[in-house]
Amino acid sequence: MAIRVVEVQRSILKKNSTLALDLRRRFRERGTFVCNLLSSPGAGKTTLLEETLRRLAARWSVAALVGDQATDNDAGRLARSGAPIRQITTGTECRLDAIMIEKALDGWNLPERLDFLAIENVGNLICPAEYDLGEDRRVVLFSVTEGEDKPLKYPLAFNTADVVVISKIDLAKATGFRRDEALANVERVNPGVALIELSTRTGEGMDQWTQFVERHIAAKRAPA
Repeated sequence: MAIRVVEVQRSILKKNSTLALDLRRRFRERGTFVCNLLSSPGAGKTTLLEETLRRLAARWSVAALVGDQATDNDAGRLARSGAPIRQITTGTECRLDAIMIEKALDGWNLPERLDFLAIENVGNLICPAEYDLGEDRRVVLFSVTEGEDKPLKYPLAFNTADVVVISKIDLAKATGFRRDEALANVERVNPGVALIELSTRTGEGMDQWTQFVERHIAAKRAPA
């Protein structure tokens, strides 16, 4: 039975990878920069994304897909940014996959020119790490309230990240967060990965994050 389960899982992941390649091609042809955001619940994904969309909307065409097992609370929050938002309710599934992304995009009346699509994945660092969604960059967040060993506990998520964001740094002193240890753990799991430290509450680090996104939007829009 264990062998059969492994075979089924491999088949699912192979199908997902094939569809993700097609999504990546579609995004490339359209010139849309796509970020897949992963984190545990409460790390600040939605707050960061809401502020990101608000900042970018004046200059770029932006939208977001939001994955949750239940409720559309996060989608409602992101809608305050004024950007087009579409909810993906996964039910018992603990992650988004490429099939869900394709279905969500089907029939969604987005602007002809879409510069940035953010995908807020379901809140955990295990299942989402296994599934390619056709994104350009995978961004993994963890907050200072979660402890320094998060990268060691969830190595696949951090090892496959293109960018690691440490959030809620305004709470670092109050929580006794050991920054040097956290940075060493990130480096141990994913040597040389880009790292951004920020607080959406105080704004510290937000310019660096926004500039990162805008650089990639501009690069995706540049003629080949």
